[in-house]
Amino acid sequence: MFMSMPMGPLTLHTVVSSLVSLILFFVSNFSLPVSSNSNEEADALLKWKASLQNHNRSLLSSWINDATNVSSKISAWSGINCNDAGRVININLTNTGLSGTLHDFSFSSFPHLAYLDLRLNELFGIIPPQIGNLYKLQLLSLHANNFSGRIPSEICLLTHLKVLFLHSNNLNGPIPPSLGNLNNLVKLFLLNNSLSGSIPPNIGNLRSLLELDLSINQLSGSIPPSVGNLSSMTRLYLYGNSFYGSIPPNVGNLKSLSDLQLNDNQLIGYIPRSFSNLTGLSILRLSKNELFGSIPDEIGKIRSLSILDLSQNQFKGVLPPSVSNLTNLKQLDLLYNNLSGSIPLSLDYPVLTMLVLDENHFTGYLPHNICRGGALQYFSVSENHFQGTIPESLRNCTSLIRVRLNGNNLTGNISEALGIYPNLTFMDLSRNNFYGEISSNWGKCPKLGTLNVSMNNITGGIPREIGNSSQLQALDLSLNHIVGEIPKELGKLNSLTKLILRGNQLTGRLRTEIGSLIELEYLDFSANRFNNSVPEILGNLLKLHYLGLSNNQFVQELPKELEKLVQLSELDASHNLFGGEIPFQICSLKSLEKLNLSHNNLSGSIPNCFDGMHGLSVIDISDNQLQGPVPNSTAFRNAPVEALEGNKGLCGGLKGMQPCKVYSSHKQNYGAKWFAIVFPVLGALFVSMALIAIFILRKRKSDSGDPQSSSQNPPGLFSILNFEGKLVYDEIVRATNDFDAEYCIGNGGHGSVYRAELPSGEVLAVKKFHSSIPCDQIADQKEFLTEVQALTEIRHRNIVKFYGFCSHARHSFLVYEFLERGSLAAILSSDAAAQELGWRQRINVIKGVADALSYLHHDCFPPIVHRDISCKNLLLDLEYEAHVADFGIAKFLKPDSSNWTEFAGTYGYVAPELAYTMKITEKCDVYSFGVLVLEVIKGKHPRDFLSSISSSSLNTDTALDEMLDPRLPAPSCSVQEKLRSIVEVAFSCLNESPESRPTMKIVSRQLQISIALTES
Repeated sequence: MFMSMPMGPLTLHTVVSSLVSLILFFVSNFSLPVSSNSNEEADALLKWKASLQNHNRSLLSSWINDATNVSSKISAWSGINCNDAGRVININLTNTGLSGTLHDFSFSSFPHLAYLDLRLNELFGIIPPQIGNLYKLQLLSLHANNFSGRIPSEICLLTHLKVLFLHSNNLNGPIPPSLGNLNNLVKLFLLNNSLSGSIPPNIGNLRSLLELDLSINQLSGSIPPSVGNLSSMTRLYLYGNSFYGSIPPNVGNLKSLSDLQLNDNQLIGYIPRSFSNLTGLSILRLSKNELFGSIPDEIGKIRSLSILDLSQNQFKGVLPPSVSNLTNLKQLDLLYNNLSGSIPLSLDYPVLTMLVLDENHFTGYLPHNICRGGALQYFSVSENHFQGTIPESLRNCTSLIRVRLNGNNLTGNISEALGIYPNLTFMDLSRNNFYGEISSNWGKCPKLGTLNVSMNNITGGIPREIGNSSQLQALDLSLNHIVGEIPKELGKLNSLTKLILRGNQLTGRLRTEIGSLIELEYLDFSANRFNNSVPEILGNLLKLHYLGLSNNQFVQELPKELEKLVQLSELDASHNLFGGEIPFQICSLKSLEKLNLSHNNLSGSIPNCFDGMHGLSVIDISDNQLQGPVPNSTAFRNAPVEALEGNKGLCGGLKGMQPCKVYSSHKQNYGAKWFAIVFPVLGALFVSMALIAIFILRKRKSDSGDPQSSSQNPPGLFSILNFEGKLVYDEIVRATNDFDAEYCIGNGGHGSVYRAELPSGEVLAVKKFHSSIPCDQIADQKEFLTEVQALTEIRHRNIVKFYGFCSHARHSFLVYEFLERGSLAAILSSDAAAQELGWRQRINVIKGVADALSYLHHDCFPPIVHRDISCKNLLLDLEYEAHVADFGIAKFLKPDSSNWTEFAGTYGYVAPELAYTMKITEKCDVYSFGVLVLEVIKGKHPRDFLSSISSSSLNTDTALDEMLDPRLPAPSCSVQEKLRSIVEVAFSCLNESPESRPTMKIVSRQLQISIALTES
């Protein structure tokens, strides 16, 4: 029922007022919330801007508080995007140089925010847990900042999140298991942080995940099998962590995977055969783990592979033939494994850019068409057993950038096998059997930075054109047969930091142009035939830290300008003809650690400024004419006696050295005076008597018409009489009771060795030859002269030290240092003594003999072939240091002679070619050394082993256990590796073909490298 109420009269004013009120009501209830929320977002951004350390940067200059029409302005702010309603949905401040924290960022003020991108800034502090208030967030990118602390578990509240980039920060702690709840996540990048702990097993719940990158953290534990549930995954990066255990086989279920990188972990076990299911895989990196077993043949089914990196594991066996199916392969890296056998000749992929096979046991030949596609850039096969020549296709492979062929058995003429390479930066051909000359084409490789052809059989000279290689930084031509002078064009190599020419036959004087190579840090001219003086301009090489001048024919004084080499740490000027005094300027070399001036003609006293050279740790001034007090510095105090002996009259408080007050005690100096005065007189008397006796004898025989007198008396036999040190003929005869059998400590074919203890307490070894009358047995006297000549011209720490000799009507004998432990043969024949000769001592013995033979063959001129290297001719001192002895049948090789001689040596050590030829070469000693090495390791002569091998079957597949001396405990892993390397070297020495055996210089170097590598 309608009821009317009484109303007052209506006016126009009343109606208008009511309409205005109604409009204001609607405005206040609908427009004000939008304006208010926009104000809140703007205020939140301005508050955060004010908290930044560099908020006045121009990029944020548009962020200002405008009281009028704020809602229309915030969308115009730099890095801010709004929706149609004016609400902020995207904040993108990438790479703006912002510095500060998120502490004052009001996350709750942005309920509509879908994208937050603050990457590539300098933000720091923690990621606040309030970030979980961004409920609609789909992308969160905070990478490449300095955020620290833990990943907040509240991120799991961002259920719409598809992309989470937190990489390249300083985040730590575990990965929150709650991340497994982000079911919409497509990309999860946490790499390059310090995250620890294991991967949460519920990571397998992220079924939408396409890319997962947890690399370069400190994560550990095993890879959870639940990873195999991520069936949509295309990229999985777990490298650079400490994951252990085996690779889960169900990783093979990830059939969409195109990129799998598990390298740089501690994974063990085999490569799962299920990997053959990953038919879309393009990149597989498993390097730097501890995987073992053989490479599965199934690997050849992954035909889409473009990069396969299995380097630095423990794979063994042969490379499966199925790898030939990987025709899309661009990079193959098998570095540092135990793979063997030959590589398939079909390994010539058309798109191959990198092939790395270094440090394995591959044999056979290199694929001839390795550069068939013309794309090969990196070709590295060093430290294997490849043979044959350099692949023909490499000659015209102009794409090459780096090549390593070093440490193989490759041969061929390198001047013909290699071409011109416009992009080449690195070439290492060292430690092979290459011959030929250094090609002038190297000067046409404009980017070449390193060239190493050391330890080959290179002949000819250094081409002038090499001076055109303006980018060359390292040039190593050492241990070849290069002749001639250094070309002056070498002085154009202004970028050169390392120049090694040692161990060649270079002659002439050093070029002054060398002084312009001011970037040089390492310079080695040693073991050549350089003469004249060392140019003063070498003092300009201010960056030099090593200078090798040894074993040349340099004369005059050491240049004083060397004082400018303030960074020099080692100077070796030994075995030259330097004269004069040691320049006191050498004390300016404050960085000097090792100094060797031995075997020169230096005279005068040692500068007392050596006392201030506190960095000097090794000194050798032996065999000069120095005299006076020895400096009281660490280097001299710690120097062995051998490093100071052979001088004129050094004195001081060092052990075994006379005090400088020589004449303070008549009793102290009696022996010295007696030896210095009486001994030469006695020697002269012996000479006179011997000459008179010869004259009378010849006169009588001549008068009696003896037709054989001249032919049976070797000329000059008695003229070699000489006295050195403190050796006295009568004392030796008395000390041995006229060479009574009681003092005999060894017998040989031509003489016996006696122990002689002089009244002074000094003990000597005396080798007395069987021949007692010079004219009776010419063969023995010839041997005596040979050994004398050899011993007077050689000096080496691993060659027995020779004190003097005597040729007399009663006795002909040599006097050596006495080595306490006797011969190696005696030690190995005694179980007790053999057990004291441990593995490390035996390795040191082998190395010492190799060094000694290298010296005889390559540092003596003419070269000396010992011809009787065996255990009985190897003596050991108290420190088990090896000393080669008995030079009775040493053969001096004359370069222009055929060197044919009668058979000599010890049965079981003689090279097989001497059964059908009498031609002596250094390779005869090399073979004997190979036998000796096996004998040292086995503890007995390896005749049973030698009889079962031939040059075609020399390999290291023979179990090392069968070759080890059973009297010693099993060697450690590191020692076992050294022994394996040594046995490999021994096998190469036992090659039936003398030409195929390495030189002793190469052997010595190989042993040095093998021992050093296993220690590093």
